[in-house]
Amino acid sequence: MRLVSLAVGLALLVSACGGGSASLTAPSSMPAAGSVPFSTTDLRAGSGATATTGRSIAVRYAGWLYSTTAAENKGNQFDSGTFSFVVGTGVIAGFSQGVTGMQVGGIRRVVIPPNLGYGSAGSPPQIPGNATLIFEIELLAVQ
Repeated sequence: MRLVSLAVGLALLVSACGGGSASLTAPSSMPAAGSVPFSTTDLRAGSGATATTGRSIAVRYAGWLYSTTAAENKGNQFDSGTFSFVVGTGVIAGFSQGVTGMQVGGIRRVVIPPNLGYGSAGSPPQIPGNATLIFEIELLAVQ
């Protein structure tokens, strides 16, 4: 009798497992690049003058495409350098928002979603449309 019960149970188990087309996927621990929110992380606090809207500042920066698979989410680097600008003008909105409140000597990581970056147009050839960006920015001076 036990052998019959075991055989019936095994038959039910096998029939329940076959033929389906369902697939399982592992849950992603990282959001898709297009859905990452704007964020700032201070890597080093500054102690000098503060960057505010309308002030001329000098920064050193590096920019990467956001990647869910790369270390620190830094995909391909698309730019780096030093330049000056007036906070609130002349740069993408997310860059201005990212430096606002920084103090000279500080370094900040800024994650910029497409709507605060280059949007659907991108900035070819380095930055595709709808790209999320990561910048590391050091505030060098505030005028």
